[in-house]
Amino acid sequence: MKTVEFQFDFGSANAYLAHKVVPQIEARTGARFDYVPVLLGGVFKLTNNQSPMQAYANIPNKLAYERLEMDRFIQRHNIPFVMNPFFPVNTLLMMRMATAAAIDGGLMELVNATFPLMWEQGLNMGDPDVVATHLSAAGIDAPRLMARAQEDDVKQRLMATTENAVKRGAFGSPTFFVGGDIYFGKNTLPEVETRFSA
Repeated sequence: MKTVEFQFDFGSANAYLAHKVVPQIEARTGARFDYVPVLLGGVFKLTNNQSPMQAYANIPNKLAYERLEMDRFIQRHNIPFVMNPFFPVNTLLMMRMATAAAIDGGLMELVNATFPLMWEQGLNMGDPDVVATHLSAAGIDAPRLMARAQEDDVKQRLMATTENAVKRGAFGSPTFFVGGDIYFGKNTLPEVETRFSA
């Protein structure tokens, strides 16, 4: 099967927006997106990168354009979105939980529950109480995943996937790999799609 590796962190609004259009691309092309949890904070640290909000803090026109481009994407694809008032959210717990779900099974159920809580409801998914309450309400076994998040195999896997992403050229989220080729950002999805629709 044709596959795209989708490296994501729940704390990335652009990863959420990409996630919302992935099903359409899969339906059109028959390709499958394989989601790989990485820790965006770790990627930033290893690459000396920053979020656009920080990197362009002194370039108001650039920040304004980043928001304009995001708004255009949201409108074009009719995506529900609220800017999370707790941004930037510490996603270490959530990305460890995602890693546990990737190991044990159930990653996409967690992804489909978590992204809307972050970017449609604007909840503080860095708060363990919020995580436990709202994911449990969404039908996720949050206590089990929160416990697994503290186990060494999960911690080591997340570190490894994050370091591997950087070694392969990643510097942010969302990052996509098709074979050995890297694509960064939601706006590269049309290029990714053309790899499978030719």
